[in-house]
Amino acid sequence: MIVLAGAILGALIGGTLAARRKGKTLDIAQYAFVYAIIFALLGLFLTLILHRAALV
Repeated sequence: MIVLAGAILGALIGGTLAARRKGKTLDIAQYAFVYAIIFALLGLFLTLILHRAALV
Protein backbone atom coordinates (compact mmCIF):
# COMPACT_ATOMS: atom_id res chain seq x y z
CA MET A 1 0.00 0.00 0.00
CA ILE A 2 2.86 2.34 0.79
CA VAL A 3 4.41 1.57 -2.60
CA LEU A 4 1.26 2.55 -4.49
CA ALA A 5 0.79 5.70 -2.46
CA GLY A 6 4.41 6.63 -3.13
CA ALA A 7 4.04 6.05 -6.85
CA ILE A 8 0.92 8.19 -7.07
CA LEU A 9 2.43 10.94 -4.94
CA GLY A 10 5.62 10.87 -6.99
CA ALA A 11 3.71 11.09 -10.26
CA LEU A 12 1.77 14.09 -8.99
CA ILE A 13 4.89 15.86 -7.74
CA GLY A 14 6.84 15.11 -10.91
CA GLY A 15 4.05 16.22 -13.22
CA THR A 16 3.49 19.40 -11.25
CA LEU A 17 7.20 20.21 -11.23
CA ALA A 18 7.51 19.75 -14.99
CA ALA A 19 4.38 21.80 -15.64
CA ARG A 20 5.72 24.66 -13.50
CA ARG A 21 8.89 24.60 -15.57
CA LYS A 22 6.68 24.98 -18.66
CA GLY A 23 7.53 21.56 -20.07
CA LYS A 24 5.79 20.04 -23.03
CA THR A 25 3.49 17.02 -22.71
CA LEU A 26 6.24 14.43 -23.06
CA ASP A 27 8.43 16.30 -20.54
CA ILE A 28 5.60 16.22 -18.02
CA ALA A 29 5.01 12.51 -18.66
CA GLN A 30 8.71 11.71 -18.24
CA TYR A 31 9.02 13.65 -14.99
CA ALA A 32 5.86 12.00 -13.65
CA PHE A 33 7.14 8.53 -14.57
CA VAL A 34 10.61 9.01 -13.10
CA TYR A 35 9.32 10.55 -9.87
CA ALA A 36 6.75 7.74 -9.58
CA ILE A 37 9.53 5.14 -9.83
CA ILE A 38 11.71 6.94 -7.27
CA PHE A 39 8.89 7.36 -4.76
CA ALA A 40 7.72 3.76 -5.29
CA LEU A 41 11.23 2.50 -4.53
CA LEU A 42 11.36 4.63 -1.39
CA GLY A 43 7.98 3.21 -0.41
CA LEU A 44 9.27 -0.31 -1.02
CA PHE A 45 12.26 0.24 1.24
CA LEU A 46 10.04 1.80 3.89
CA THR A 47 7.71 -1.21 3.70
CA LEU A 48 10.63 -3.62 4.09
CA ILE A 49 11.98 -1.70 7.08
CA LEU A 50 8.58 -1.63 8.75
CA HIS A 51 8.04 -5.37 8.22
CA ARG A 52 11.50 -6.26 9.51
CA ALA A 53 11.01 -4.10 12.59
CA ALA A 54 7.68 -5.77 13.34
CA LEU A 55 9.25 -9.26 13.31
CA VAL A 56 11.78 -8.48 16.03
